[in-house]
This record gives sequence, structure tokens and C-alpha cells, in this order.
Amino acid sequence: MEKALKKYFPVFVLPTAAAFVIGFIVPFIMAVYLSFCSFTTVSDAKFVGIRNYIEAFKDTTFLHSVLFSALFTVVTVILINVLAFTVAMCLTKKIKGTNIFRTIFFMPNLIGGIVLGYVWQLLFNGLLSYVNRTLTYSSVYGFWGLVILLSWQQVGYMMIIYIAGIQNIAGDMLEAAEVDGASGSQRLFKIIIPSVMPSIVICTFLSLTNGFKLFDQNLALTAGEPSRSTEMVALNIYNTFYGSTAAYRGVGQAKAVVFAIALAAIGVIQMKITAGRGDK
Repeated sequence: MEKALKKYFPVFVLPTAAAFVIGFIVPFIMAVYLSFCSFTTVSDAKFVGIRNYIEAFKDTTFLHSVLFSALFTVVTVILINVLAFTVAMCLTKKIKGTNIFRTIFFMPNLIGGIVLGYVWQLLFNGLLSYVNRTLTYSSVYGFWGLVILLSWQQVGYMMIIYIAGIQNIAGDMLEAAEVDGASGSQRLFKIIIPSVMPSIVICTFLSLTNGFKLFDQNLALTAGEPSRSTEMVALNIYNTFYGSTAAYRGVGQAKAVVFAIALAAIGVIQMKITAGRGDK
């Protein structure tokens, strides 16, 4: 069996490896090259050195979008994971209708971001109309609108991961702790949370990357208004590349490369910090 696996290993690996190289490695290398060029199309790219990167970091709207995205991500990572874990704890109790509730909580994750953005825009503007305001009246309204939207969409997905982790906890362990007189909070912090740490690692990573990468909901809900104050990094890159003159496409490409590298670094750091805890 082992000899057969070694013999046919290239047959199974090569198609996937080829697709990875063609679909990711080659485009990324081209993207890095174009970030050092001035271009309107790939065929007329002219090398300009690090000028695009200098222009990118001189752009105050880009720096603001980075800070806005970072704050948004911190808030949503905490909120989504706390709510998802709380809902998962409730839905792993022996109560009627848990499967129905799990389905209801998961359903928002199946709806596209653009659709959600426009639906929530109507809801928020309808409520704010009672105080003569709109979602784009202030960046504070836009910020919390985006937080509520993403949390509503992502909580159900993270809940499923937490439920899987909680259900893997041995019931005998919890019963023994209860017999020994452990309180509910002691069982939570000493047994349940350490036991679901792998789920926490996964959900933290997913919510972290989802927060930074948010684009379609941002475009549909606020479009960066008012005055680009609710514009997140992905939307800022899009507006630079497609909304500016052709001369700024290289700047948009430079922003995209910086964003990709920063996002990968953040993901690796988060996984390194939590990997040891997740293995316990």
C-alpha cells in the first residue's frame, strides 16, 4: 500500500500544485512587479522603482483606512467570538428546538455581502430617519453599522465551530467537576474554554482575516462615506485602482501588495501566538 502511494503520489499532487502555481504564485509575482511600475495595462508597464510605495504611504486616506480597518477588526473579533461562543453554549444545552435555532443563526452567512449591505442600509436609514439622520451622517454611525452587519453575518458560522468543540468535551469530565463542587464559572474557565481552544484559534483567525478583508459589505453599506471616513483598506485599494486616473493604478497595486503582506503577517503572528494553546 505504501509503495502504491509513493508511486501515484505525483499523479495526485501535480494537478493541485500546478493550479496553485498558476492561480496564486504567478499572479502574485506579477502583482509585485506591477507595484513597481506605472501602467494602464500589463503590456505597457514602465518600471518606476519605489515611487508607487512612496505615493501610497503619502496618501492620508490610505493611512486612515488602515487605522479604521484595524479598529473595526479588533471590535468585531471580540464581539463575534464572544457572541458565537455564548450562543454555542446555549445551543449545546438539552433544550427543545436547538437544531432549528442553529439553522436560523447560520442562515445569514449564506447571504451575499452586497445583498446584506443594501438590506441593512435600508434598515439603518429607516431607523435613523426618526432622528433626521442617515447612516452616512457620521463615521460613528457607519462604523457601528458595519460592526453590526458583519457580526450578524459571521456569528452563526463561528457558532458551528464552537459547537463542534464543545460537543467534543467529555461529559464525564464535566460531571466529575460538578460532583467535586466546581461552580459554573470554574467549569467554564478551567474545563470548557481550555478544551475548546483549538476552536478559539480557528475562529479568531477567521474573524481576524474577515475583518481586515471586508469589501463588499463596506461598498454596499456606506461606500466609504462620509468623505471616505468609513472606507476600509480593500475599498481604498479598489477606489485608488479603478476610481483614480490610470497613473494611479501602480499606486493601487502597491497598496494591494502591502495589504496582502501585512494580512499574511498578521495571520501568521496570530497563529504562532495561539498555536501552542490550541494544541493543549
